[in-house]
Amino acid sequence: MLEIKPISQVNAVVTVPSSKSYSNRVLLIAALADGQSQIDNCLSCDDTRYMIDALKSFGIKIIEGKTQITIHGCSGQPQTPKNNIFVGNAGTSMRFLCSFAALSPGEIYIDGNWRMQKRPLKYLIHGLSELGVEIKSVNNDGCPPVKIKGGNFQGGETVIGGEKSSQYFTSILLSAPYAKKDVTIKVKGELTSKPYIDLTLDLMKTFGAQVENRSYSSFFVKAGQGYKAKHYEVEGDASSASYFFAAAAITKGCVKIANLKPATLQGDIKFINVLKRMGCMIKKEENHIEVHGGSLIGIDINMNEMPDLVPTLSVIALFARGETKITGVSNLRIKETDRIKALATELAQLGGSVEELDDGLVIVPGKLHPAEIETYEDHRMAMSFAIAGLKIPGIKIKNPECVSKSFPGFFDELQTLYNK
Repeated sequence: MLEIKPISQVNAVVTVPSSKSYSNRVLLIAALADGQSQIDNCLSCDDTRYMIDALKSFGIKIIEGKTQITIHGCSGQPQTPKNNIFVGNAGTSMRFLCSFAALSPGEIYIDGNWRMQKRPLKYLIHGLSELGVEIKSVNNDGCPPVKIKGGNFQGGETVIGGEKSSQYFTSILLSAPYAKKDVTIKVKGELTSKPYIDLTLDLMKTFGAQVENRSYSSFFVKAGQGYKAKHYEVEGDASSASYFFAAAAITKGCVKIANLKPATLQGDIKFINVLKRMGCMIKKEENHIEVHGGSLIGIDINMNEMPDLVPTLSVIALFARGETKITGVSNLRIKETDRIKALATELAQLGGSVEELDDGLVIVPGKLHPAEIETYEDHRMAMSFAIAGLKIPGIKIKNPECVSKSFPGFFDELQTLYNK
């Protein structure tokens, strides 16, 4: 358990880790590519560790240096792993590797921890099955572990529901250039988290594979394409920056993120617009962003395009005047934990008045007081509520080590706020 010390006002320059979204995608793309790729500033965390170890199991030669990773691509022909693949609670690794495994001959078994075994894969299993892949949920519950008979990624057309996770689409898209026939993925309903699809398509294009995006209603990948090895540098992570922007917001201070470009394709960069609506002042330069806190007001907002930042916004809402209503994020119930329920529980512990919606939360500030915060082994719960501790004395974070999933140095970086 870790107690967070309050601070009167934050005034700091922070460097955030590299983007997890870009890192896990570029690792898999480079593994499939023809040739040797150099990846600079790849994020080092639990989720990327699981991805790297899994790719090595498929026979991918990966040499890890201090700031650079060298990946010898397999030209779309990964080997069959000798052992089962384990990905902990890394959702991107589990989902992306299901399609990747379909390119490998033989039988592949992919499993995760207890929470991963409750996270749904039904839409992805269905989508891959329609493309000729033999894949099944071992326990017949639509969740991991999964068993895949590889070497049969035929291609063709599939339809996937868009409301649960954009990662199902990204999984198929990343490996689709190596399918035997053209691949068309049709979206049933409204596609959630569209910026993550933009990020995927941008990376695929960078490495030489084209995707036709038909207004997010369907995606078309021509067969016979392949990735070409590249020298690629991973940019700073907008999601990680949100916690320090929140620190500026609630302390009426200033935080400058030194390695985050306003022009990034990361959807979570739009969080600065949310903060502006709430009363913060934003300054943008080519390679950095500053947030200056102000008198915060509650807002009504659909967070469908940046669901991972709902925990951050929920904590900020405790310090805003009036009600904050967050909607459009029903998919938070299938994340590392049921984040909607978890947030409602912990916000109430701090003294907030919280109504839990099917797809979000209504938060009204109250008399705030100390609490021990349950993190549910969820990195974003730990980091968000740690920020609350900058203003509320006596906040203790249970299992703070869970931040290693995406930001192992988070509490070290948080400590620097007191030194500046």
